[in-house]
Amino acid sequence: MMRQPVLPQLTTFDDDDHPHDECGIFGIFGHEDAAALTALGLHALQHRGQEAAGVVSFDGDHFHIHRALGLVGDNFNSGDVIGRLPGSGAMGHVRYSTSGETILRNVQPLFADFEFGGMAIAHNGNLTNAYRMRRRLVRQGCIFQSTSDTETIVHLIALSHHSTVVDRMIDAFRQLEGAYSLISLTRRKLIGVRDPLGVRPLSLGRIGDAYILASETCAFDIIGAEFVRDVEPGEIVVIDEDGIHSIKPFAKTPPRFCVFEYIYFARPDSMVDGRNVYEVRKRIGAELSRESQIEADMIVAVPDSGVPAAIGYAEHAGIPFELGIIRNHYVGRTFIEPTQNIRHLGVKLKHNANISYLKGKRVILVDDSIVRGTTSMKIVEMVRNAGAAEVHMRISSPPSAHSCFYGIDTPATSELLAAQMNIDAMAKHIGVDTLQYISLDGLYRAVGMEGRDEVTPQFCDACFSGDYPIRLIDQEEGPIPEQLSLLTETD
Repeated sequence: MMRQPVLPQLTTFDDDDHPHDECGIFGIFGHEDAAALTALGLHALQHRGQEAAGVVSFDGDHFHIHRALGLVGDNFNSGDVIGRLPGSGAMGHVRYSTSGETILRNVQPLFADFEFGGMAIAHNGNLTNAYRMRRRLVRQGCIFQSTSDTETIVHLIALSHHSTVVDRMIDAFRQLEGAYSLISLTRRKLIGVRDPLGVRPLSLGRIGDAYILASETCAFDIIGAEFVRDVEPGEIVVIDEDGIHSIKPFAKTPPRFCVFEYIYFARPDSMVDGRNVYEVRKRIGAELSRESQIEADMIVAVPDSGVPAAIGYAEHAGIPFELGIIRNHYVGRTFIEPTQNIRHLGVKLKHNANISYLKGKRVILVDDSIVRGTTSMKIVEMVRNAGAAEVHMRISSPPSAHSCFYGIDTPATSELLAAQMNIDAMAKHIGVDTLQYISLDGLYRAVGMEGRDEVTPQFCDACFSGDYPIRLIDQEEGPIPEQLSLLTETD
């Protein structure tokens, strides 16, 4: 059995008090520089997953693949790598693990040879009955090579008795439940699929005569492509030499797009589900100001994710927005700790107080969320040590009191601060004078609704409301083993 080498102790300082991003997917069909454009697209989607990256291409005769742990720029910055990925069709994936551990065999795209030929698949989201299906497939004789829920899709496609690739995919997804956007590349097609509720985003773009599928429109911008439209919930988009074909094989149901994409996950410069993310975040900040005004001298964002909402808050409240906290953008996601004492300085590797502006001031800190409260406590302590007279915190999302099972990595409910304490207790815990969140109705107003429809909510807001729109089948059947296989890898 291969064993993983012992590494220096690593502590993650980047966004450790936020839900972690899910994954990003990108595919292009009909361009001579397909792999290079895919790598660039994945650069733009890097915020959606920083653990691993992979690209598959097809040159008309053979598929080519390169997958690696780490960032896109660390693994696809060489002309030699791109040169080994020829062809006019390519697709790629950046990963943060929400299902399966971080080892090379879980890195996507996954590739398999089927009866109809080779096929690569990359998936953003989470299947809520994947473990049940996995057990059934293993009993049927399927041999799994990864612990990713995406491989369940591969086996269901392989076992389908339908004749065409698309029909096999439809057959597979009719047996699955969950939130997903998926791209697959075959010898003749690029295929995109979005779950019937449209929980996870997927957009269609074009550059010249080539069509593109990507998680966010910022991936189109980096390569000079145009945004065509969003892939609709429950839609399958098939791109081949004859153009684009749309299939809608699933029963129509009210969509439930993930509202947290607007709060935190999507890049501010993206258009997601018809809305500019930056503009929505500013409106969330303005709505938060309406609901929670208090006298203060300045608005300070917790950078970088709190900045757009803080700008919107400041504009509405008529209070100056100041850079009271400066972020060091050159700190990596991890830091090797030579001594235990360095742990206490960890937050300053990423954030530092602008003491000249904070001293003696009444400060409103604006952030997008509080999960465990760990980073919030450090930020508040830093601002107080800088001499702030008062520290008030305003959060541009409702309290995160429920775990996500739809493709976002959140702690167990028992670890969520909002599930354990009321607002006053949380304020005392993190050390602020006052703490307020935007209301759920206020959030809906900020994204253009009159409020939350209690009968049929317009978004998936399960992390705030506990209203899960897709059955949590695997969770209902008991705890899922954290490690489905004992095999580990050295690389």
